[in-house]
Amino acid sequence: MRDFDAQQLEQYLKACDSRPFLLDVRQPWEYDVCHIAGSQLVPMGQIPTKLDELDKGRETVVICHHGIRSRQVGYYLEQAGFDNVINLKGGVDAWAKKIDKTMATY
Repeated sequence: MRDFDAQQLEQYLKACDSRPFLLDVRQPWEYDVCHIAGSQLVPMGQIPTKLDELDKGRETVVICHHGIRSRQVGYYLEQAGFDNVINLKGGVDAWAKKIDKTMATY
């Protein structure tokens, strides 16, 4: 698993040919407060039951509030056979503070 901070992820998303899957693993209320455009919500607790719906071959960026839950989910995905996982260090909190300053925080 690779770790990207907010600036690295922003640059990567601008430069990549094929947009990775943005997997937000927070709770629905958190996602409702703020989220990165294009991300899909699958709360951390639902990952095991939704694993078959995720594409193991697609690059996946895992996102949470500060990067802790996303790191745990990233490790879980790697154990399940996902080869190309990126953890957003600092989570949406860092994204809001450094990339999209109009984004709500909590």
